Amino acid sequence: MEIHVARPAGTCYGVERALKLAREAARSAKGAPVASLGELIHNPQAVDTLRLIGVDVVTSLDDLAPAGDGVESTLIIRSHGVAPCVIEEAEARGAKVVDATCPHVARVQEAAEKLADEGYTVLIVGEPDHPEVFGIEARAGKKAHIVAGASDLPPLEELKDERVGVVIQTTQTAEALNEVVAELRDKVRELRVVNTICSATTKRQQATEALSHQVDVMIVVGGHNSGNTRRLYEISREACPRSYHIETKAELDEAWFEGAQKVGVTAGASTPEDQLQSVVARISEIAPSEQLGADYES
Repeated sequence: MEIHVARPAGTCYGVERALKLAREAARSAKGAPVASLGELIHNPQAVDTLRLIGVDVVTSLDDLAPAGDGVESTLIIRSHGVAPCVIEEAEARGAKVVDATCPHVARVQEAAEKLADEGYTVLIVGEPDHPEVFGIEARAGKKAHIVAGASDLPPLEELKDERVGVVIQTTQTAEALNEVVAELRDKVRELRVVNTICSATTKRQQATEALSHQVDVMIVVGGHNSGNTRRLYEISREACPRSYHIETKAELDEAWFEGAQKVGVTAGASTPEDQLQSVVARISEIAPSEQLGADYES
């Protein structure tokens, strides 16, 4: 059996940067409280590893250990970003803030804010309950709308006289953006589209799609709570029905590989390389590989 790993796969620059900042914050804190506001990245295993070095997870600023008596608490802003008022409040409470917002996410926030400042009604294409989208919405003005697709658009009758600006969550697909734009085109007074899909997302999606056409079984590695990993799985499943989304090697089932000649492996942008490689190693144990670790690039 051949095992092929899509490239690129696994952690992107923004995730690597967030993990690096968190590790540095833990080292420099010298025992003082350190916490991220929400999970730093959507990878439970990586978050657990950070806990081992002293980076806790809090769900609100009220859960952050109070500063005082010469002890300064550190709050890490997760890679998905937050509303500006959250950072302001944290600083007002005396916390040291480490902003690990992905630079690509920050670019979406800035684009949404600029559109709102210029008088556009901003539409955010993305998952309504995703933390990245919450941060974008906070910058997008009071008239902003979050849409998962064209079916979620406000009534076009309400938008026809509006100047409409569109941005998109960094980990969404080009198809989702194109669907919304096609529905709006020629139906509003003015349409301005800022394609804010991250290039790392696009490259991983393209590599996954290319590989999934070439193999009998496809394994997608990453957090079950990771939107970008779920999209890789959806893309893979369209071309390769025997596709499986797992977080760790323990989830692999030997029955999945029966009769397979070629197996493909890919990983979401929040999946560290060691997790990816542990899955590849386990597959090679299940069915010894003739080409272990051979990469497949789109």
